Amino acid sequence: MKELTINHLAVWLSIILLTVLGFLWYGPLFGDTWMKLVGLDMATVEANPPGAGVWITNLVATIVPAYTLAWLFTKLQVESALRGALIGLLIAFAFVHLSRMTSDMFAFRPYELSWITGGFSLVGLAIAGLVLGAWRKYK
Repeated sequence: MKELTINHLAVWLSIILLTVLGFLWYGPLFGDTWMKLVGLDMATVEANPPGAGVWITNLVATIVPAYTLAWLFTKLQVESALRGALIGLLIAFAFVHLSRMTSDMFAFRPYELSWITGGFSLVGLAIAGLVLGAWRKYK
């Protein structure tokens, strides 16, 4: 019987795709709106560029979910792109988006902000799930 194992190439492809998605999501797609909703402007950002700590944290926050999803898929026997995408979407919705939305509501942050930040997780984990579900590896 074939046993699913983590496909490290698929995980790293997911990490690259999530990074590209982040640049697009918080850049040309929703960057201006996101900056307005969090109270930033380009002058402030340019005067205070993010340090190495922000980029290291961002990298860790991309690697850990990708590997966690890959590990979970081996336990759930996810063997298709569609099932992977749906599970990634469900996990993002249940554990990230709803928590973010609740936190933002209690902090009186704009509803639209919750959909921008939560939407990134929804789309990102769905893409990662699709890749991990499609590109399987067996022992």
